[in-house]
Amino acid sequence: MPQLPAPDYPAEVRARLEADAREVIARYPDSRSALLPLLHLVQSEEGHVTRTGVRFCAEVLDLTTAEVTAVVTFYTMYRRKPSGDYQVGVCTNTLCAVMGGDAIFEELQRHLEVGNGETTEDGTVTLEHIECNAACDFAPVVMVNWEFFDNQTVESAKRLVDDLRAGRTVEPTRGAPLCTYKETARILAGFPDPRPGAVEAGGAAGPASLVGLRLAKGESAPGRVVSPRSSGAPSDEPPASHPSSHDAPQRTSASDPQHPSGPVTEEGE
Repeated sequence: MPQLPAPDYPAEVRARLEADAREVIARYPDSRSALLPLLHLVQSEEGHVTRTGVRFCAEVLDLTTAEVTAVVTFYTMYRRKPSGDYQVGVCTNTLCAVMGGDAIFEELQRHLEVGNGETTEDGTVTLEHIECNAACDFAPVVMVNWEFFDNQTVESAKRLVDDLRAGRTVEPTRGAPLCTYKETARILAGFPDPRPGAVEAGGAAGPASLVGLRLAKGESAPGRVVSPRSSGAPSDEPPASHPSSHDAPQRTSASDPQHPSGPVTEEGE
């Protein structure tokens, strides 16, 4: 059984975190609303939410450790065990999976010799599958510390984790430059990103994401979307037509009395 209560932070760490916590709590009319950013704050200290972190949040917010633990165990962004400097998440939801996400995740497990949620021996990379990265038009997508790496392949994903483990500079395909997971956690707690240009480096939507918007604005000819993995230029020939039942409704027994299934009658007739 773990020792209860959990040990406290060293005095200098506790004082620093209390100062940060006061700043976070002041943003909210009800102090308990600050629990989520405070969990990111303690996670930025040790890389995961420890029992000491749970105790700290409970004490500064006048909550029970059970109330804090209930939140920690609900949200997957809070780690409950030591993890790597880089959280590598592979989307395995439907579209990414079909486009190669499942193959990427399987190969990275073999390549890194870790399972889902496990960390490499050098403490650099933690691998996990993610249900959705909300970037289907860039499928398959890999995220590192919540920054996008779009249109991945098995080989590009392997190069990515190899570069991370070797300490080489890795640039996301969009969004801010990478920082460590602890640094990311502090930013998620609501503190400014001190790196020059990081805030301005936004992750804009891609062409496929904006098709619906262009159509809604009345544009009749949305731009053609070409996969970055495709070496050929887009063709001017229209794609083969495969109308759905909504585009070209077929006659059924409900609409055609001569249908082989026979006319539809009301129950009891």
